[in-house]
Amino acid sequence: MAQISPNKVVTITYDLSVTDENQEKVLVESAEEDAPMVFLFGQSGLPEEFENQLNGKQAGDTFNFSLTPEQAYGDYDQQAVVDIPKNVFEIDGKIDDEMVQVGNFLPMADNQGHHMQGKIVDIGADTVKMDFNHPLAGMVMHFDGKVADVREATREELDHGHVHGEGGHHH
Repeated sequence: MAQISPNKVVTITYDLSVTDENQEKVLVESAEEDAPMVFLFGQSGLPEEFENQLNGKQAGDTFNFSLTPEQAYGDYDQQAVVDIPKNVFEIDGKIDDEMVQVGNFLPMADNQGHHMQGKIVDIGADTVKMDFNHPLAGMVMHFDGKVADVREATREELDHGHVHGEGGHHH
């Protein structure tokens, strides 16, 4: 039976909880059997410690571990909350009110062309305040789950750096 190791396609189900300000666990995400998480181990872009915790497990194994902010998405960075001039969001001189709403995540690029996701946290008269922190930054994350499947990645998956087919990327 295949063990989780670099370049294997891994399928897991899990519950993700975070510790809230009252030090209580709050469920924030679940990956169930009908919609599991499928990723290419070692090339997933997931936190390194997340993959370390799964390394060597095989189908049927369960897992239960926590990641500190340092092991995951870092501390919350107040400097990653920025005001952007409203005219940046104009298309043909108009702002799309469906798109520019508090709570929406928008794809953006910085001056160097790096792509990132930003969450709109406030809309002012002349600016839009966006938060570019990862949504789980500053949080202790608790994973409780099961390895559903481990298989060899195809040559194409290795070449592309992601999973194809069911649960993966479709071209």
